[in-house]
Amino acid sequence: MISIRRAVSGDAGQLAELVNTAYAVETFFVDGARTNAAEIAALTESFLVLERQDGRLVAAVLLEPRGDGAYLGMLSVAPEAQGQGLGTRLVAAAEALAEALGCAWVDLKIVNLREELGRWYRSLGYAAVATAPYTHRPVKQPCHFVEMRKWLRRDVAAA
Repeated sequence: MISIRRAVSGDAGQLAELVNTAYAVETFFVDGARTNAAEIAALTESFLVLERQDGRLVAAVLLEPRGDGAYLGMLSVAPEAQGQGLGTRLVAAAEALAEALGCAWVDLKIVNLREELGRWYRSLGYAAVATAPYTHRPVKQPCHFVEMRKWLRRDVAAA
């Protein structure tokens, strides 16, 4: 059984390990770990996590309300748990929380070289709205962010 909850400060180490393991697939274009325990510790309470009964975190996502919207980031699913719908489940929970907090949309960024992510997020209702430079870590090849948005409240999207 897997349950969902907000992350707590004691999760920072395990959460950093989860994120770095999930993002290891990006080593073809970027150098270095995605994050570290100090960065995660500062953000811990903004994460939702999926936890197994044994206490192991199998998925996580950052959700930060920003103005009238929210930012979704660092979606991470343990490699051995991928393909089971956990990412979809977690994104849906984050979107529901954002909507409950009064957010009209959810924004996120993906790296253009991760084309599978663009297809997946589009299948969840996200659309590309802009691009931005990639400056997070040293890169092995040119890349940039694709900024995506999903409207949660159609009354605002139509205005």
